[in-house]
Amino acid sequence: MKIIILGPPGGGKGTQAKRIIDKYGIAHISTGDILRRAVKNQTELGRKAQSYMDRGALVPDEVVIGMVNERMAEGDLNDGFILDGYPRNLNQAEALSETLNSLYGKDIDVVLDLSVEPDLLVARVTGRRTCVGCGAMFHVEYSPSKMEGVCDKCGGTLTQRDDDKEETVLKRLEVYEEQANTLRFYYSTMGALRMVNGSQGVDDITQTIFEIIDG
Repeated sequence: MKIIILGPPGGGKGTQAKRIIDKYGIAHISTGDILRRAVKNQTELGRKAQSYMDRGALVPDEVVIGMVNERMAEGDLNDGFILDGYPRNLNQAEALSETLNSLYGKDIDVVLDLSVEPDLLVARVTGRRTCVGCGAMFHVEYSPSKMEGVCDKCGGTLTQRDDDKEETVLKRLEVYEEQANTLRFYYSTMGALRMVNGSQGVDDITQTIFEIIDG
C-alpha cells in the first residue's frame, strides 16, 4: 500500500501517519527526516541542500526530488509506505509518479486529504507552546502544562514560536491551499484522492482512514 497524506499545518497529519504505520506496518517517509539525514551524512544532495539552507533559502525541487528518489530506491519499501510532507506541488507530484511507475510499475494507491475548518486550524496551531529548554510541545487547550508557561519535563519556559502566531498561520494556510488545490486535481484525475473530515475527533479520523484503506 502506497499512501500520501495531505493536510494543512495543524491538520493532524503526523498523528494519523503514526497510527497508519502502527496498524499496517509500512514505512514512514518524511521529507524532513530525509533532508536531515542527507545533510548529516554529507551526501552530494545533502551538501547542495545545506548550501541553500545556510542562506535561508528554500531547497529547490530538483534537490528534494533527488533525495526522495534515492530513498525510494533503497529497497525496503515493498510492503508499502506513507509519504508525509511530500509532494508539495505539481512538479514534485509528477516526478513522484514517474519514479513509482519506474520502480514498482504502479503509482500511488490512495491520497488521504485531511480537510479541517480554518478556525479550528488556527486554534490548534496558535495554542501550541514550545519549551525553550528541551523542545517539548504543549497546547494551552488540548495538552496544557501543569503550571502555565512552565515545561513539565525540564522546568523550562514555554513560548509561542513566531510561525505559530495567528498572522503567520493564516499566511501559511493560504499558501498551503494554493498548492493543495493543484495536488487535489492531479490525484482526483487518477482516482486516488480520498477526502477525510479532519475536524472530527482524533479517533474518528483514524477510523475513517482505516475504512478507506481497508475498503
